Amino acid sequence: MLIIGIAGGTGCGKTTVVNQIINELPNGEVGVISQDSYYNDLSHLTLEERRQTNFDHPNSIDFDLLARHLKALKSGKPIEQPVYSFLECNRTDKKISTNPSKVMIVEGILIMTNPEIRNMFDIKIFVHADTDERLIRRLKRDVNERGWNLDETLEKYQTVLKPMHDQFIEPTKEYADIIIPNNKYNTVAVEIVRSIINEKLVES
Repeated sequence: MLIIGIAGGTGCGKTTVVNQIINELPNGEVGVISQDSYYNDLSHLTLEERRQTNFDHPNSIDFDLLARHLKALKSGKPIEQPVYSFLECNRTDKKISTNPSKVMIVEGILIMTNPEIRNMFDIKIFVHADTDERLIRRLKRDVNERGWNLDETLEKYQTVLKPMHDQFIEPTKEYADIIIPNNKYNTVAVEIVRSIINEKLVES
């Protein structure tokens, strides 16, 4: 199994890059795991307390469970991937059955902050986007999709998101094998990654 880690700041467009990479690849041979599924279970907190949680700090992620799941997949065993609700700021009771595949992509802002997880990646990718672009995308997502109001989203960006990005996420760029700019010039980088995956699929 080839495991690819794709990191980058909030709103950088990781999902878009993932879709670009797996587009045109054979169905069922490339799986995707999102870091968002592995936020800690906060059922013991009220919704208001959960909304105050710093989800951009590495401590917000259940890396132990993610590591166990990646090891299970690599050994050929299926996993039950948690399902997370951004509206409830917590895991749901649902699970997604995920089977091993020849290539597994793991994406998330914090996935390269954890040494054990990072060392599992055969290829490490960092998606770079302009700070203003990331802010605009995050604003649209939090307000339109996650039910936050504009003021609290801006305050959260200034007091939590940006400091966490500078402290934890941006430094992981140094671990990246490939840095992909999320703009019209990223075509070559995406093609390189896709060709590596195709080679792996042919070998398997």
